[in-house]
Amino acid sequence: MKYPKLRELGEAMRALFTGPYTTKFPKVPHVPAKKFRGKPVPDDEWCVGCTACKEVCPTGAIEVHDDAEKGVRTIIRRYDKCIFCGQCELYCITKRGVRLTQEYDLATFDRSTLYVEQQKELLVCDRCGTVIGAKQHILWLIHKLGPLAYSNLPLMLVSQEELKVAEVPREKITMEKPVTRQDMFRILCPKCRHEVLIYDTYARRIETTDDK
Repeated sequence: MKYPKLRELGEAMRALFTGPYTTKFPKVPHVPAKKFRGKPVPDDEWCVGCTACKEVCPTGAIEVHDDAEKGVRTIIRRYDKCIFCGQCELYCITKRGVRLTQEYDLATFDRSTLYVEQQKELLVCDRCGTVIGAKQHILWLIHKLGPLAYSNLPLMLVSQEELKVAEVPREKITMEKPVTRQDMFRILCPKCRHEVLIYDTYARRIETTDDK
């Protein structure tokens, strides 16, 4: 027969005076530890709609729907699928876009209510209608890059438009209409901007040939 060790006897004696480790939840509200990973709550001021959290979510609890016609990105976080792993908080590019709280009691009879929805303004190509990204994300990049943002024409245009230094043409142009040099100063996707740059290079060569 094995006799209990001194450590086990010590634990048994302490348990007689300190009581059980468990709480009396749900009769008494339970207060989790400081580093407890509970319900992730987005901060709309710091969330820029970059969808990085969607890419790292292991359960697919984050859905993103883009409406190019309305220029709106809808982000849906479904808590009935969330496992509170904290990846969305860890990989948030602003580090404040989503925070794990100490809220854990999400039990309900209607799982369709277990979601939160956000909407972000989109930047859409003026020519083909392709979604470029969330405007708040572009502005965050401009702030992050500082003066280096002026080396990128689309970032420079968005920055000047936001500061009300210049007005960017917002009327749509169709794909059937040939590009012109003036289209360079529009909000365009990489593909359409590439076509404009090719046209500009070709036009300059023609002008140089004619001058000779």
